Amino acid sequence: MDELTQLIESAKADFAAAQQPAALEDAKARYIGKTGAVTMLMKELGKLPADQKRARGQAINAAKQAIEAALNERREAIANAALEAKLAAEAIDVTLPGRSGHTGGIHPVMRTWMRIEEIFRSIGFDVADGPEIESDWFSFTALNNPPNHPARSMQDTFYVDRQDGNGMQLPLRPHTSPMQVRYARTHTPPIKVIAPGRTYRVDSDATHSPMFHQVEGLWIGENISFTDLKGVYADFLRRFFETDDLVVRFRPSYFPFTEPSVEVDMAFTTGPKKGRWLEISGAGEVHPNVIRNFGLDPEKYIGFAFGSGLERLTMLRYGIDDLRLFFEGDLRFLRQFN
Repeated sequence: MDELTQLIESAKADFAAAQQPAALEDAKARYIGKTGAVTMLMKELGKLPADQKRARGQAINAAKQAIEAALNERREAIANAALEAKLAAEAIDVTLPGRSGHTGGIHPVMRTWMRIEEIFRSIGFDVADGPEIESDWFSFTALNNPPNHPARSMQDTFYVDRQDGNGMQLPLRPHTSPMQVRYARTHTPPIKVIAPGRTYRVDSDATHSPMFHQVEGLWIGENISFTDLKGVYADFLRRFFETDDLVVRFRPSYFPFTEPSVEVDMAFTTGPKKGRWLEISGAGEVHPNVIRNFGLDPEKYIGFAFGSGLERLTMLRYGIDDLRLFFEGDLRFLRQFN
């Protein structure tokens, strides 16, 4: 049995052992995630002689397709099992309930939005709002992400049938980062602002949605260092989750609009998720090119930015394992938060 066949069989065994969606997604990451086994094999193709690359690449792709097929089959099996258990547990009442008045409540994602605003306002941050249909310049170019840059591939996904003054189609914003530029160009440093709002990307599964909510944070001044970023964001997480029983790490990464860039991870030190690292945010010191696009001198001004998903924070705070519950409108789910 060769290496790829063993990898496929190992993946099938791990998928079959997963009884819950979260466990299945963990198993998926070990094989076809950012640092999964198949992904690592693809990265090693560049080391092979030219006459071997094509055959090896085809074999790896075939293995990846087999693993994805097994993953989807197991996802469907788990979903069907959950549905059957639910149907078996719920009695059906065919009588018509009486009509009564109901008081509305606040959606859990909006609760997170309001909580984030409250925390950052308390430390001097403004809250900004802007258009969801943006120009290409504000969405990408002003953020050091010019046309044809590879970092755009997962973001320039939704467009409307209109063009801006430069002949570029108008995208639905893939992040709230354009508000960094809009706000900074109309305010004088020091600048402290967060920008929560809806964003759009082609992505849909148990932990991603084509429409999702994000909060962008920006602090620009004459001496705003990486230390300030670490202090502000770590304190925010402790206040948001109302606990000191967590640890935060800043892992080197890459974003066009920050340098240096980091992924922010968090792990609880107690409870059911004890010791499990969870990616919470992307962040870093604002790139000098972006500072220039703010209309400021990067030799004088420096600062940090971060972007966090509101749905992810909400799921962690309330122990929710499927993002799609936020959008289904099931009153049995929503009433738990009101």
